[in-house]
Amino acid sequence: MPTVTEVLTTAFSEQTDVHLERDERLLLSPPHPNPFPVKLWSDHEPLGVVHHPQEYEAVPFAPPRGVYESAQVRVEWQTMDNRQPFYHRNCDVDEISYQIAGDRTLMTELGVVEHRPGEFSRIPRGVAHDNYGRRESHLLFYSPAPVTEETEPARRSEAVRPPFPGWEPGDRNEAITQCMGTPGHDITVAPVDERQLLDHVHRDERRLSVLALPDAPDTTWLYRSDTFRLGTVRQLPGAPRVYRRTLDADEIQYQISGRRTLVTQRGTVELDPGDFVRVPLGIAHTSLCAAGESRHLALQSDRDLPQIGQTTRTAAYLSPGDLTDLLA
Repeated sequence: MPTVTEVLTTAFSEQTDVHLERDERLLLSPPHPNPFPVKLWSDHEPLGVVHHPQEYEAVPFAPPRGVYESAQVRVEWQTMDNRQPFYHRNCDVDEISYQIAGDRTLMTELGVVEHRPGEFSRIPRGVAHDNYGRRESHLLFYSPAPVTEETEPARRSEAVRPPFPGWEPGDRNEAITQCMGTPGHDITVAPVDERQLLDHVHRDERRLSVLALPDAPDTTWLYRSDTFRLGTVRQLPGAPRVYRRTLDADEIQYQISGRRTLVTQRGTVELDPGDFVRVPLGIAHTSLCAAGESRHLALQSDRDLPQIGQTTRTAAYLSPGDLTDLLA
């Protein structure tokens, strides 16, 4: 196998990247046998993949499905063809959403956003919000406030009345939550005047920023805090094969579109739209994209970010011959 470049990098420090020359075959091979009668290293499971379909499927309303969660970051997947049954106000975190498919009206005290696929928005801590989805799915990312945008918005929320056609103010509740809005962590729930809540936009100059899926190649970071960052990766066929080893962050990847092969020291796996995978800190990895461009989200957390969603399939450790064929 050829010599490849490995980049030792950090996500949350000013440490300069280090570029190493590596023998790719050795980088991906199991260790040499341990010559001593004591255990010197651990056996690790290959990477697991969680999948949620991007095509809408009619299901009864349910809370968002948790995919990854730590004490500081939570990643959820949600699908809706209805209205959320209450307004939600976070006490501890900013809430970022990414629209996967379908249309969703996001109603908040800072205005209304009509979300379309490929868009992001961030709800600051303490801002009440509700959703009305139409055959849609979206991702939610919770991280301790404050989180800031890294790019300019495509547009901003607006004062809209009614927030969507057919809207009538009804008997709604407002749920105040902590612990990243995880089910069961409500502090209090009380009735709320929906018209009064939405009219707050006329007394507040703040607006939500809507970010669009970037067209730039490689990685574009969209959101950042001291311990968290979220961005997108656009890869074209034939891009140079470079391995990255992040020394201070777990990385969660979500495949938006296209197909790619993720090659890591904990196995190799084909990723399709709707797939999530976690690359733990310190694991060298690269992506191969053979036919058509690939796009995925990348979330980095400075703490261990365990998977809580059900594993759909796992990466495989390839034989030397299979790796040679794959990487030729």
